[in-house]
Amino acid sequence: METAIGAASGLIGSVLNHLSDEFIQAYVASSELGLNAKKIKDDLEFTQGLLREAQRRDVRDNPGVQGLVQQLSAKADVAEDALDELHYFIIQDQLDGTKYAEPDLGDSLLGHARHGRHAVRYTIGNWLNCFSCSPMEDDGAASTDVTTKSHNTANLDSSGDGSLDKLPLNRVAMSKKIKSVIEEIHSLCDPISKLLMVTPHRSNSAIVNLNRPRTASALEQDDKLYGRSDIFEQTIKDITSGTYHSDILSVLPIVGPGGIGKTTFTQHLYNDKRVEEHFMVRVWVCVSTNFDVLNLNQQIHSCIPVTEKEETNIANGTTNLDQLQKSITNRLKSKRFLIVLDDIWKCESDAEWKTLLTPFTKGEAKGSVVLVTTRFPKIEERVKKGTSPLNMQGLDPHEFFDFFQACVFGENKPDQQLIDIGREIAEKLKCSPLAGKTVARLLQKELSLEHWREVLENNEWRNQTNNDHIMPALKISYDYLPFHLKKCFSYFSLFPEDHRFKVIDMNRFWTALGIINASYKNKNYLEELVENGFLMKEVDDLKDQCYVIHDLLHELSRSVSSQECTNISSIRFSADEISQSVRHLAITIENKYDESFRQEMAKLKSRIRIRDLRTLMVFRIYEERIVEILNDTFSEIEGIRVLFIAMESTESLPKTFSKLLHLRYLKIRSRYNRTISLPSTLPRFYHLIFLDLKNWQGSSDLPKYFNRLVNLRHFIAFPELHSKVPEVGKIEHLEELLSFIVKKENIGFELEELGKLKELGGELKIYNLDKVATKDEANKANLALKRNLKVLSLVSGPEGSNQFTRPLANLDDDVIDGLQPHENLRELAITKHGGSSPPSWFFHDIPIRYLESLTLRDVSWCTLPPFRQLPYLKILELSRIANVHLIGPDSGTGKTQSFMHLKEVVISDMPLLERWIVEPNCHLFPVLESIDCRNCPNLLSLPFFPECYVSCARGIHCASLHALKIIDCPKLLVSPMPPAPALTSIELVDTHRSVTLGKWEMKMSGYSGALAFQNMVNLHRLLCEGGSITLWSYLQKVTSPMELTIPEGSGIKFVCFAGCKILTVGGVSSLITSVSLKRLWANGGGDPPNSATMNLLSEVARRTKELPAGSFQLEELGVDSISAVLVAPVCSHLAATLHELNIRHEHRMKGLTEEEEKALQLLTSLQTLRFQYCPFLPCLPQGLHTLSSLRVLQVVLCPKIRSLPMGGLPTSLQNIWVTDCSAKLHEQVKKLEGMNPGLSVSSYESSIEEAQLRRNWYPVEPM
Repeated sequence: METAIGAASGLIGSVLNHLSDEFIQAYVASSELGLNAKKIKDDLEFTQGLLREAQRRDVRDNPGVQGLVQQLSAKADVAEDALDELHYFIIQDQLDGTKYAEPDLGDSLLGHARHGRHAVRYTIGNWLNCFSCSPMEDDGAASTDVTTKSHNTANLDSSGDGSLDKLPLNRVAMSKKIKSVIEEIHSLCDPISKLLMVTPHRSNSAIVNLNRPRTASALEQDDKLYGRSDIFEQTIKDITSGTYHSDILSVLPIVGPGGIGKTTFTQHLYNDKRVEEHFMVRVWVCVSTNFDVLNLNQQIHSCIPVTEKEETNIANGTTNLDQLQKSITNRLKSKRFLIVLDDIWKCESDAEWKTLLTPFTKGEAKGSVVLVTTRFPKIEERVKKGTSPLNMQGLDPHEFFDFFQACVFGENKPDQQLIDIGREIAEKLKCSPLAGKTVARLLQKELSLEHWREVLENNEWRNQTNNDHIMPALKISYDYLPFHLKKCFSYFSLFPEDHRFKVIDMNRFWTALGIINASYKNKNYLEELVENGFLMKEVDDLKDQCYVIHDLLHELSRSVSSQECTNISSIRFSADEISQSVRHLAITIENKYDESFRQEMAKLKSRIRIRDLRTLMVFRIYEERIVEILNDTFSEIEGIRVLFIAMESTESLPKTFSKLLHLRYLKIRSRYNRTISLPSTLPRFYHLIFLDLKNWQGSSDLPKYFNRLVNLRHFIAFPELHSKVPEVGKIEHLEELLSFIVKKENIGFELEELGKLKELGGELKIYNLDKVATKDEANKANLALKRNLKVLSLVSGPEGSNQFTRPLANLDDDVIDGLQPHENLRELAITKHGGSSPPSWFFHDIPIRYLESLTLRDVSWCTLPPFRQLPYLKILELSRIANVHLIGPDSGTGKTQSFMHLKEVVISDMPLLERWIVEPNCHLFPVLESIDCRNCPNLLSLPFFPECYVSCARGIHCASLHALKIIDCPKLLVSPMPPAPALTSIELVDTHRSVTLGKWEMKMSGYSGALAFQNMVNLHRLLCEGGSITLWSYLQKVTSPMELTIPEGSGIKFVCFAGCKILTVGGVSSLITSVSLKRLWANGGGDPPNSATMNLLSEVARRTKELPAGSFQLEELGVDSISAVLVAPVCSHLAATLHELNIRHEHRMKGLTEEEEKALQLLTSLQTLRFQYCPFLPCLPQGLHTLSSLRVLQVVLCPKIRSLPMGGLPTSLQNIWVTDCSAKLHEQVKKLEGMNPGLSVSSYESSIEEAQLRRNWYPVEPM
């Protein structure tokens, strides 16, 4: 009941807002209505006061008040629509310079004459018309139209003269409608007032003060798992080393009532360090009611890392289930994985479940697990696969009370009386963690005996029906929410259960419906709901803050909003279960057609008042039959405020689309189809505030007259669409414009258009500034007045141009001076400016001193701005500045506080730059994290390196530096490095000579020099390509400059030596005994073979019997000597683990010996065998057919091999690739394709140049 009262109060408030408009006031006071505008406002304000008082009273048992409030709400709804329509036509008059909606202030005869003139004009003209958006009568009978009816469809064309067709106003009908409904509202005020006088007050203690400070505790206690330690430890043991460790795949269901802690328990399992280390791949998917095999496979596929050898990256959006599952199988092939399917509500058949599991049952590694959480025993029965389900029940009462106290009091010492009452409340919560956390939030708000007793004695507890029923506890917490939060919470029911809510998206939604005021657009109501225990915070895939709702609280949202909101989430829904008073509707069904859906939607159309819907959200793109049903069902929508819709063509839109004059929030999505255009009638929506086209993939052309959307504040779209709005200044309330392109040849694209956008904020890029002739012209952009603008990019050239733009002969060098931004700007980029110096606003009393990021690219300046005047600068990028020789004191290093916040420096392509000079005793760069310097051939010094910091060593200490990249700066001295304990990534490259140390890898390419590395414990990959290396390990120089030492415990997983003909390896023993090394590549690229390879494998052969368990268990090996690897001790040791063997650049072998053939057959796990550039190898191994696990055979640049083995190929073979071999071998391989349909055959002969590249190429990532 309180929701209905609040809704009525909100509608009255909306009517009052309309009556505050001076034009509408004049209309109401005109002779046409004959109403007293002031008295009407006074009466409505009185009515709103009554309704607010009703919210404080217990009126649930007063049917008279309820009935009158419902009538009042209905009438207020009609009044809001009528005044909104009037306001629409007032806007249209303002745009067109007409006076059709002007109030009649003269005598009645003149007024009637004007009405007649309008009627004739609209009847005989070519105007296209619409009908009223709200019925006058509560029974849904047709009302008097304020416009003339028309057969108009969704996509109207322009008039013959090129102008946009408009909606005409029927003044007579409008006047009658407004007068009638206002009088009816007034007539309801007195009886409501009298009834409220005899209704008792509700206790004031229930009115919550939201400004009360939070208690020190709350949901942070989620860090501890209460009452589940024994079962938790047992489950960890079972899935990592016990019951499920030896099976290929185990499915473990976790079953229990809603809110009992299944998901929390599983989250603790998922994030436990032991589980992280045990499973190579972990995936979490929220299933809920949408058990769609394709969709679930897409989600899982997107979370699994792409394999290094994966030839194609299958798009997650593919509808080919077979292709998708093959890719999943390939990605998981040799990996142990954990997949969590959280909160499954339904699974229609065993076949559906089996199909979902298909790619997970084909793995090679043992011990993979699928965890399923569900509240339904029938799901448990379907999914369990020889496992014992975990039946999750409520916490032990003592454990639960400890948990409950922690949620309420945290570390504070509670009053004993509160503890006693709290114990009684806890007994009503059925030991449910969710109920405990939610009610704890309510109790925290007021630590008083009165408040706690009121909660304890609340009548809602009577609705508990069984030991698992915790909804009354959640409902009590909801009842204590302030009304604005109740209203916000109720609309969550329209969204899917696993929806991730963003503050900005929900504020737009609520604003469009009038739930919150537009002036509160930056207020975080979601955070308030978190504080009250109704939402949880998360971080999405892009690391952005978002909010999620527990499924039981989502169910509560559905319950409390069922009279207003409904979400059709199943194709087999029942229309009879939907309230007839529903005003907000969402479609989140799966994309599967069912004939029952057509029947139920037909029932729905006659059951609810479609024309009165305020919200319609379609969350997916559906097949044609479903679209047809939706269009038919919603063909009469008129009063819609929020519309989310998918568009495949103009037929996808509701028939009344062009007449939705109340629309505030429109979101259109489409598939990629450049032939489909935005509706041409879009510019009619004068009330539109939010237009979301971020998922629009149709034509990038905007409809003509787009600038008539005069109330548009947020245009959410790609920059290309933003840049195409002509005369954008007419949309004066617009708050975001990502891109503006100056076009002198087109009217409406001059800088003065930006000057009219007083509320513009966020990010703005301005292109083609070379077309601006004078400073006065630039001044008209009024950038200095745009206090909300945070990111600005000024480009003297077209969008996307990478070439330097020379200054035009007639270009005023002061143009950029006229583009001075506001001091609130945080990021600035200037590109291609052809002037001789920076703009004047960089000097003296600099107006942009709070700048945090500065990028200068392709400017022709001879000097740089004084960076010393930018004390808050965090990012500095200087790129392609051809005329600058020096970054010095004049450029900003004169003050001791310079660069105290600088984190990232990029300097690139500055051919004349020689030095960046700092003054002695400068305390610079304390938080610098990254240095990237490249293509500066004359650069001698930077303030981070020896020459500079010797003189001011006391000041420079790069304590935060973690990444250093110096590329093609041959004169720059970088060694030794300054103190940088956090450094984890170094890349030094001089053309083809380089040393790179990353957090996970070190690369050496043709480099002859020395570098010190203090820490290699995180190193996973070592690559050496040519040259000679001196490695300092833990600051201790290796005795031989030609020896690469690999320390014990380095954690290396992949080592590759390519083309290092004279390299020897120290620390061979540490490699052999390493348990982390999985991939080894060692190719000398000539004759003799790589000595490192020979030494390593000889040592393995000698020590196989004494090697520690688990050591040198390679999965992949690449060598240039067959004789080094095909020896029985080595192959026996690698038999169980080696999946891939690559023989490259073998120049000596002219055939395999009998011992080598036998050794090869010991590799029983071998799946891939490659021979690459073995010019003298005459034949393939004759025992190839005995390798029962072999799947891939590749032969490249082996011209002497003329045939396949006499014994044939193994039956397990799936792919054979032959490239640049003998013609006979190619011919023989091609014949296999027709003989064996299951075998994938590739036979390719490349050009001489391609073959040469193949011969000389050494991969960083093995082929």
